[in-house]
Amino acid sequence: MNPRIRIKDIAEKAGVSLGTVDRVLHNRGHVAAEVRAKVLQVIAELDYQPNIMASRLASSGRPVRIAALVPDPEIDPFWRQPYEGIVQALQAVEHYGVQVQKFYFNIFDRESFTLGAQKLLDTHPDGVVVPAVFLLEATRFLDACHREQIPYVLINTEIARQDASFVCYIGQDSYHSGVLAGKLLNFGAEPGDTVVVLHLEKEVFNALHLVSKEQGFRDYFASVPVRQIRVLEQSFDRFDEPALLQAYVAQLLEKTPNLNGIFVTNSRAWRLAECLEQLGMPHIKTVGFDLIEPNVHYLHRNVIDFLINQNPVRQGFLSIVSLFNYLVLKKEVDKFQYLPLDIVMTENVQYYLKVEEMVV
Repeated sequence: MNPRIRIKDIAEKAGVSLGTVDRVLHNRGHVAAEVRAKVLQVIAELDYQPNIMASRLASSGRPVRIAALVPDPEIDPFWRQPYEGIVQALQAVEHYGVQVQKFYFNIFDRESFTLGAQKLLDTHPDGVVVPAVFLLEATRFLDACHREQIPYVLINTEIARQDASFVCYIGQDSYHSGVLAGKLLNFGAEPGDTVVVLHLEKEVFNALHLVSKEQGFRDYFASVPVRQIRVLEQSFDRFDEPALLQAYVAQLLEKTPNLNGIFVTNSRAWRLAECLEQLGMPHIKTVGFDLIEPNVHYLHRNVIDFLINQNPVRQGFLSIVSLFNYLVLKKEVDKFQYLPLDIVMTENVQYYLKVEEMVV
């Protein structure tokens, strides 16, 4: 491709007017067949590629507007990372006329999600990025996107969608991340031990990704019955009240003397680790998710043993790039873009932290 080739160059070589070249390029108006063939031949010879931004703006009269409905990172620090990825992607594509508008909601408030979703729909964007963290509310929102023919990309939480507006899902396979967590805890467990899958979440029933992680975890231990490992499910929704959480963890430890390991199904493993350290029980093996600062802190202190990195920065980055490819370049996009299940330990955490700091 030679980016210096202009429409004027094509017109001069083909011996036609600028208007004729424009009509051929945009397939509008009447152009004689032999003239069209001559112009197309010159375009091929010169290896001309139209300016994507100019052609897109000329056809629509406005930029490509992408709306991202994401949890407020001031409420849950995990969501700073997908936000960073979105910003990085915007820097890469904004010169093509792409704009991104962010709509925040409270990760612990379903009504906040619904209100943010309606505000987003009122702007009539060209495409949407959203994590379906509330299954019921997200389903209603995605149905509305489909009715209004707004293409959407799902991140973080995969739900089954088959409508034409579904562009792709980007994130981990939640079920297999649960299987992986089971394998990690199984390494240090003795026959007859108990392991706990712990949901530090307000409404587990409405968070499909957590349910899928638990199922993968249970299925793994069911596949090794000879080990006789008992799986215990626990949920605690007042995790943001340290004294109550510590009392809950103390009671769990007291009632489960053969407790060997705990799998925290989201990025809040640090809250459990804080309690275990204060209770003098840092040896309880702990597996959680994500490289947020407090998790890394307890990983270095060997209270958290493993973190499964969900690549949240890359999730945010690829969500914008996928919509750009779909809306602007008119390319086919892979429907399911599963990111790797990275096992992070004290020994390799610095590598992953450096990767997160880099432009994706």
